Amino acid sequence: MFQKYLKRIHKTSSAGDASERSFYPDLKNLIEDFLESKGFRANITIESRIKAEGIPDFTVRKNKQLIGYIEAKDVRTEDLQAISESEQLKRYKTKPNLILTNFCEFWLWRDGHWIKKVRIAMPKVLNTLKTVPPLQNEKELIELLDIFISYNIPETKTAKALAKELAQRAKLLPSYIVDLLNDDKEEELDRIYNAFRKFLISDLSKEDFADIYAQTITYGLFTARLKYGGKEKFTRFLAQQLIPKNIKILRDTFSLISSQALPEHITWIVDDIATILAFADMEKIKKELRREKGGDDPLMHFYETFLKEYDPKKRKARGVYYTPLPVVSYITRSINILLKEKFGKKLGFASEGVTILDPASGTLTFPASAIAITKEEIDKSSNAGSWQQIAKNHILKNYYAFELLMAPYIIGHLKISLLLEELGYKMENGERFQLYLTNTLDLSDIEKSALPLPFITGLSEEAQKAKVVKKDIPVLVVMGNPPYSVSSANLIKEDSEYKNLYESYKEIVRKEEKNIQPLSDDYIKFIAFAHWKVKQTGQGIVGMITNNSYLDGLIHRDMRRKLSEDFDEIYILNLHGNSKRKEKTPAGGKDENIFDIQQGVGIILMVKLGK
Repeated sequence: MFQKYLKRIHKTSSAGDASERSFYPDLKNLIEDFLESKGFRANITIESRIKAEGIPDFTVRKNKQLIGYIEAKDVRTEDLQAISESEQLKRYKTKPNLILTNFCEFWLWRDGHWIKKVRIAMPKVLNTLKTVPPLQNEKELIELLDIFISYNIPETKTAKALAKELAQRAKLLPSYIVDLLNDDKEEELDRIYNAFRKFLISDLSKEDFADIYAQTITYGLFTARLKYGGKEKFTRFLAQQLIPKNIKILRDTFSLISSQALPEHITWIVDDIATILAFADMEKIKKELRREKGGDDPLMHFYETFLKEYDPKKRKARGVYYTPLPVVSYITRSINILLKEKFGKKLGFASEGVTILDPASGTLTFPASAIAITKEEIDKSSNAGSWQQIAKNHILKNYYAFELLMAPYIIGHLKISLLLEELGYKMENGERFQLYLTNTLDLSDIEKSALPLPFITGLSEEAQKAKVVKKDIPVLVVMGNPPYSVSSANLIKEDSEYKNLYESYKEIVRKEEKNIQPLSDDYIKFIAFAHWKVKQTGQGIVGMITNNSYLDGLIHRDMRRKLSEDFDEIYILNLHGNSKRKEKTPAGGKDENIFDIQQGVGIILMVKLGK
């Protein structure tokens, strides 16, 4: 097979106009022949001409299992030593199993460590003498290739290690997705992108969509793998069957991911992610992901680790999803007490008639805390045996949440499923927590999808259900950690009672102040939304942690007045932390923020008694 290979590359070289890529089929055939001689089925992907940064030219699998990568350089390249020291190869050598070759010489690295090099022919004979070079060092090449194909992806045993492995693969996807959106073909991916713009984020760029979709693929596969208990090896083709049937958007997404129609450009990366998950010790990881009573949120730390590896720059922007557990606990326990003391709800969250909504839920940290408190209230009550009914008929019917981005949406559904299971209630196949993918601040009428297209129909249905909660369902408790964005792109387009109430926060100051733009901050729009929902119900509680600029801001005086007029009791716990104010703690120490941001924050609890 090696003699045949040298004859092939000589023939290719003799064509006269051969480029580096001209030799790719010859090398591909050699590796395929070698794998098949060892009893394996070969599956080798050649990278496209416009390849993403960080991807070698060949991805090699045996029996569909990823074993390594090959980076090829022009056959006229005689100094592989210089190439091996380049910035590109420094990145590539972090791959677990890599060959660098000029088609005549082969160098092997394993996890960044140099293993072996073999020259089987002299490039000068091929390039200058224009003849078939004599085969050299055949035995050494067989040994090198044996080492290369013997590699197996190690089993991932911890949640943190798995998050890192997944992130390293997921971050390769966005550039390919953008390429697919930029070509002239009308494909399923284009329809999904256009649906996102229509139903969720009208100004969504292709780059931001690619980021959202890459994380959707990764977390969808992760969710499917957590549910998979089969004996066959986990693959992307199994994923759609394992996604909960009641989360239609995610199932529709995987109608593409789990099909043969998945674009070839991204198939190999998706398969790599599935392979990593197939070899993960999921039972051990599942145990890690279960939250201990009073402990921090392991799923949130999984997501944080993923983001840190996936894109460190976006980690801060996404930090809005993670609210420290003591803050969540303080707000939810306070609300539970207020429900008892102000509204006569003896069991707090567990009481009949208590409805809750988190309008910016992230990964459902606040609803998860409310569910844990609900279970505690039931366990210490005379209804201790009624937990199954409470979970089924109270939590799954009266607890609501909204989220705008797919990754936290998926994690949120997974979190509640794991939490309820841990607390003794396993959701049936037709059940779901009422977390909806929607833009909370968009109350406009939702156009139904005219065509029954996968994903578009699901997104339309999700938006319709969210609209019912926004406009029609009375909510007693609104809580959470809304986003802070002083240059918010969230425009309240439609005329509504909500818009009128939000505009009342500017009633006088718009006439008296030159710059009221900071009143467009997202957090103020979310406070106005919570304010409006409680007014709509006629009574209720708002509990949020937000930017604290409204407490003493000159342009916020209408907002303070409106809140004081409509709520009977307002409690503030100012957590300070504004780096620009250079405040000190009462003891004279550094005024630290609980988030990694410059703007100070505070907790607000507002009670409307309905009297």
